[in-house]
Parts: sequence; structure tokens; C-alpha cells
Amino acid sequence: MLLVKIAPMELEINPMIKILTLNNISVAGLDRLPRDRYEVASELSRPDAVLVRSADMHQREVPETVKAVGRAGAGVNNIPVARMTERGVPVFNAPGANANAVKELVIAGMLLAARNIPWSWDFARGLTGDDAAIHKAVESGKKQFVGFELPGRTLGVIGLGAIGVKVANAACALGMTVIGYDPTITVQRAWQLESDVEQAASADDLVQRSDFISFHVPLTDETRGMINAERLKHMRPGGVLLNFSRNGIIDDAVAVAALDAGTLYAYVCDFPSNLLKDHPRVITLPHLGASTREAEENCAIMVADQVRAWLEDGNLHNAVNFPEIDLPRNGGYRLAVVNSNVPNMVGQISTCLAQAKLNILDMLNRSRDAVAVTLIDVDREPPEETVTEIQDIDGVLSVRCLGCSET
Repeated sequence: MLLVKIAPMELEINPMIKILTLNNISVAGLDRLPRDRYEVASELSRPDAVLVRSADMHQREVPETVKAVGRAGAGVNNIPVARMTERGVPVFNAPGANANAVKELVIAGMLLAARNIPWSWDFARGLTGDDAAIHKAVESGKKQFVGFELPGRTLGVIGLGAIGVKVANAACALGMTVIGYDPTITVQRAWQLESDVEQAASADDLVQRSDFISFHVPLTDETRGMINAERLKHMRPGGVLLNFSRNGIIDDAVAVAALDAGTLYAYVCDFPSNLLKDHPRVITLPHLGASTREAEENCAIMVADQVRAWLEDGNLHNAVNFPEIDLPRNGGYRLAVVNSNVPNMVGQISTCLAQAKLNILDMLNRSRDAVAVTLIDVDREPPEETVTEIQDIDGVLSVRCLGCSET
């Protein structure tokens, strides 16, 4: 990854911290930003941070003053993460904040497909005549909508993060056999799984053993087209695909061909298209996965807290491009330095502080891929020229002095 230096930033703290919102962010989240210290608006010059939901930032000019981007949701495809990383700007998301909302929709999707609810509803809405005629039509027509029950069926869950774990556990509670596949599952998530969840050896193994498959992975080069023609032909006949994750993980044309051939029973997804929306065996919803009041509030609260922690204390939680770092404040002045993850960066920074006769009270350094973050608490306010010297070190992307006088 190419990392480039940005112009030196102002010393902190400005009289008001400016937060630009590109979408309607839940008031529950905005309330986490005290109005005596934060100015929040949809139109601002020189913002310190951006809060966004679905707005596309790829074609938007992000002001050089921006020190953080917060996505009130899980996916960050609408944010130029690589460009922000090069500028030393963390991009935060809210993993797990919408997990229950998506879990409920996955369970609803399985029930909709298994009991033929959308198609039987259309049938009932199309009935005409008096009540006697309708009752007669119901009795003669209901046999075409005979479905099946979930207990004893096998659900394969690909991706066992916050959402996938909830889906797997809920399916276990419904009496289903559950198989999970996630080669990068964390110890924390593994502990949260019901003991009955079986481990698949591979994605192919999961597909071959599943009646339902639900996807809970980001869209990457590795997951794009994960369900293709070769893989789908090994799924059990009469299977159901559910995609409430990201458009593109399933090859829609392949899924439709399998539906037309009768080898796939139903396809339930959150991403309508001309190919899918009118197909008689597709249930497609208008991206409702996280569309509950509770999920929107949870996402906004989480991301507002994370952006505030970075702006005020330099601590990082759930940044998709930066390491986790948390150093409690114990007084003094704090420097937050973002730099390329190369040797001797901490040594060069420490030398600058020593030359200014600044005593280090506490320090923490963490790295992730090509980026490192160093938090340093010193006994007195660093001179502006010292901050500039650190900024001028080859490989330093940004420097902020938290608690310092404004320039």
C-alpha cells in the first residue's frame, strides 16, 4: 500500500469540533456528541469528522481537515478506505450493532420461503367473488402452496461474525441442524456459538450438506461470486439461498438458472434487480437488513462513541483500516501519531521529544498492516516546532496534539 504524507494539521483542541453528516444519523447517536463541544450539521466547512450511512464518498472530495470517518453500519464499500488510510484517517464502522435486526430477517426469510408465504399471499389477494366463492377457491387452491417445516433441516452459515453467530444460534433454537464455515472466526465469536453448531471443512463442504445457506461475509475479491455454477450444482436439491450480506456474493444469473431448472427451491435476498424482482421463485426485499429503529440507533451510538474517542483521546475501536489501541488518559498532553509501519518510527519520535526536553509519562504503539499508531503522553505541552518536526519525519502521516493550545 502506498502511504503518503499530508500537510501538518492544526494543534488541538479547536473551540468546537465539527462533525459533517452525509445522511440522516439517528439522534440517539448524535446525542453522544456534547453540543458545547461539537457542532453537527449536514453542511459544514472544514469538518473534523464525517458521519455517513449509505452516501457514496468515492466521488466526493473529502476535506483535508477530516481526521475520522464513521460509518453508521457494517459495510464500508461506499467509503474510499484506501485513500483515507494514505491520509492517516481512520474509518470506523459498527460491527454487530445491527446483528439482531439482520438475524430476524434471515429467520423471516427462511419461513417465507419454506411456507410459500409471498406466493400464497399473492394468490389470496387475487381472489374475487363473494365470500362463498373465495372460501371455495381457497380450499381448492391451497394445495399448491404446501411447504415444509424448519426443524430437522440443515442451515449452512458462511461467516461467523456478530450476525452469523446470532443466525446460527437462532436456527439451533428452531430445531435446525446448523453448519458454520469461517476460517477467520475469532475466539470471542467461537465462544458465543451454541455447542451444537457443526464446523464445515470448507465452503464446498458446507454447500453439499445444506438445505439453506445464509451468507454473512463482506464483499471482497475472495467472496465475490462465492456461489457460482460449479458450487451450486453440489447443493442439495430443493435448497434455499439467503443473501442479506452484500450484493455480488451470489451470482444471480446462476441462481436464476437453478431456479428455472427446479434444482433450487427459492432465493431470498436484499438486493432487487431487473433479473430478480419479477422472478416467481425469488423473494427480494429493498435492503431491509438493518432497517429497524433499534439497529439505526445502535449503529449511530457505536460509531459516534468511536469517532469521539479518537478525536478526544486518540483511542481506536472498530476502525477497519487502523489497529485497536486504548491508552487511558492520566493527565498531561497527548500526541497521537499515525505513521507507516516501518522500523525506527518510535525511536525518531522519541528523539524529537527528548530534544524538546519533554518527559514521556506513558506510551503505546500498535500496528496493523501498513499503518501504525503511537499514543504518547508527555509532562508538558509540546512546542509547535516539535510537533512540526515529528510531522516532517519520513513516514509520518498525521500528528495531533490532544489538549494543546490552538495555533
